[in-house]
Amino acid sequence: MTDDTDDAPLSFYDEVGGHATFVRLVDGFYRGVATDDVLKPMYPEEDLGPAAERLTMFLEQYWGGPTTYSERRGHPRLRARHNPFPVNPDARDRWLRHMRASLDELDLPPLHEATLWDYLERAAMAMVNTFEASPIGPPDGGRTAFTPSAAAPDHPPVHRTSEPETDTRRLQ
Repeated sequence: MTDDTDDAPLSFYDEVGGHATFVRLVDGFYRGVATDDVLKPMYPEEDLGPAAERLTMFLEQYWGGPTTYSERRGHPRLRARHNPFPVNPDARDRWLRHMRASLDELDLPPLHEATLWDYLERAAMAMVNTFEASPIGPPDGGRTAFTPSAAAPDHPPVHRTSEPETDTRRLQ
């Protein structure tokens, strides 16, 4: 009798380094958000730690990791959860700029980087729910062109409300 579990293909989550990789991605992203005068006001908590935990859980589940997000929060309902916030092209571009800077810090193999970036771009495009200027942020609208080099690496750290969990995937 052979054990077929060793033949199972790795998930994208496992291939890129699992929980630690997604924590690094999300923490780097929120360091940028913390100093962004358009994105930061969209977060209900003053501390971005709870938002970082939710995004980490969501991305881990999406890419084949633990299903903690759905177990704690139900169906992701991504558009519905973002609908109360004015996500215009400026907010989308800022979100992408911070995510791009964080993704670049991970130094993933090119195929994994391209796969993840493709998803992040599509997700950001799907969140746009208005083309009106944002009522928050700089008075002139603050639209800045998206360039990966525009994200500064010297952002304040994100403080999580709890320690990152160890791998909690259910046994198959």
